[in-house]
Amino acid sequence: MDIRNIFFKNRSFTPLPILIMILYYARPNSSYLVFGILSIFLGEFIRVWSVSYAGGETRTMNVGGSAVCKSGPYSYIRNPLYVGNMFLYVGLTLTAGSPNVFLVTLTTFTFFFIQYSLIISLEEEALEKKFGQEYVNYKNEVPSIIPKLNSKFKNLDTIPSSLIKTLKTEKRTLQNIFLVLLLLFIRIQSF
Repeated sequence: MDIRNIFFKNRSFTPLPILIMILYYARPNSSYLVFGILSIFLGEFIRVWSVSYAGGETRTMNVGGSAVCKSGPYSYIRNPLYVGNMFLYVGLTLTAGSPNVFLVTLTTFTFFFIQYSLIISLEEEALEKKFGQEYVNYKNEVPSIIPKLNSKFKNLDTIPSSLIKTLKTEKRTLQNIFLVLLLLFIRIQSF
């Protein structure tokens, strides 16, 4: 079995060791707290914005989608959900703090960079097979993770889902964020 498939199908569970590490080493430090919270909010904002355009297909266990999403954040970057996740996890790391916050943050970032590189490779291979030249053109115009602000796709007429519908789709991620923050609060109380 392709290791990329293993990471894709288990992407909801692979962060658990990282979360355990973050909680284990948690030593809140007010110097990083504000940056951590801002990073969490930025990450979730990017996710909500992305889900409003891509919809519930972002939760599927099947690689690929029913269409090439080129509007909203997808007009600037091909993988905004993964970028949002990176901000979320780095934000959790900074919020939790640590005796060596830079090492924990670097470990977290490296883990997700490797995981998302594998998943992106798998998804893009599937999308190229499914959508052919349409996806190749999109891929050539829009970068994977570093935004391109002058994309030719930014003016497409796709209408995003309502905030209520988007939040229903994003409910599980929001619940997980609050759960981790609650566990972090409980952990902090033990000091």
